[in-house]
Amino acid sequence: QQGFCMMCIMEAHVNKVLHSPVSAILPVAVLKVFRRKSCQVLWQVFFPSCMRELQTSSFLGIGEHFQPGREEDAHDFLCCTVNAMQRACLSASNDLDLSSQSTTIVYQIFGGFLRSRVTCFSCEAISDSYEAFLDVPLDIKAASSLTAALEDFVTPEHLDGDNCFKCNKCKKNVAASKRFTVHRAPKVLTVCLKRFDCFTGGKISKVVEYPEHLDLRPYMSQADGEPLHYSLYAVLVHSGVSCHGGHYFCYTKASNGLWYQMDDESVELRCIDTALRQQAYLLFYAR
Repeated sequence: QQGFCMMCIMEAHVNKVLHSPVSAILPVAVLKVFRRKSCQVLWQVFFPSCMRELQTSSFLGIGEHFQPGREEDAHDFLCCTVNAMQRACLSASNDLDLSSQSTTIVYQIFGGFLRSRVTCFSCEAISDSYEAFLDVPLDIKAASSLTAALEDFVTPEHLDGDNCFKCNKCKKNVAASKRFTVHRAPKVLTVCLKRFDCFTGGKISKVVEYPEHLDLRPYMSQADGEPLHYSLYAVLVHSGVSCHGGHYFCYTKASNGLWYQMDDESVELRCIDTALRQQAYLLFYAR
C-alpha cells in the first residue's frame, strides 16, 4: 500500500522483535507517525495553504484525535491500530460487502461474530441479527470476575415499556427478551474490562479476577458443544486512581513459556501468579 500502511509498520515491528537481541524494542515507525502529527500542527499554523496535501497523505492513519505528548486510552489506541490494519488490508478493495471485509487476516485472527436474539413474549417469534467484533467490552460494576462479567454479558435483557420490541409477526410493539451470545469465536480473544464510570467520570478500581485458562463455550450460541479453551497470554494494566492520568504497563507470556513485565524500557521476569493478580484493563486470550 502506498503512503501510510499499518500492516507494513506492524510487520516491520514484529520482525524487529523476533530478530533483535535487546530486551526492549522501541516502536520507531509508530512514533514517527506521531512526530509527523506534531509537524502537521506547526504546518497548520505557518503553512495553512499546504494542509490539504498533508491531510490526504495519511500521516494520521492510526487516529486523528491522538495528540503527541498527551496520555491516551490504551483500548482506544488498540482499536484504532487494528482498524488501521484492516484498512490496509482493504486498500484495494473498498467496494467489498461487510461479509467479505470480515475475511481479512485481521478478522481471521481477532474477529468474531455476536448474535443478538430477540424473543417475543406474545408469539415466541425469534429475530436474530449478527454483528462482527474485534474485541469484547465487559461491564464490571456488578462483577467480581471475568466469568461473572461474561455471565452478565449473555444474560437476557427484558424489553418493555419505552424499550419494547416491534414484532413483525404480531405487527405491534410487545414485551420481549434480548440476549447476546458469541456466535463465532475469534482465534485471539481481546477483552476490555470497562473501568470508566460513565456516571461519575471516575475509574472503577475494583479487583476483577481472571483465569489463566478460559472456556468460552458457556457463552456461545451453541453452548452445549465441545469446550472452547483459551489461554491467557497478555495482560495490560492501568496504574493510577483516575482514568484521566496514570501509567500503562503489561504482562506478556513469551514464546519460551515465561511471563515478563513490560514497563517502558524495563523488562522483568515475573511468575504467572503475579500476572494474575493485576488490576487488568485489557486481557488477551489465544486458542
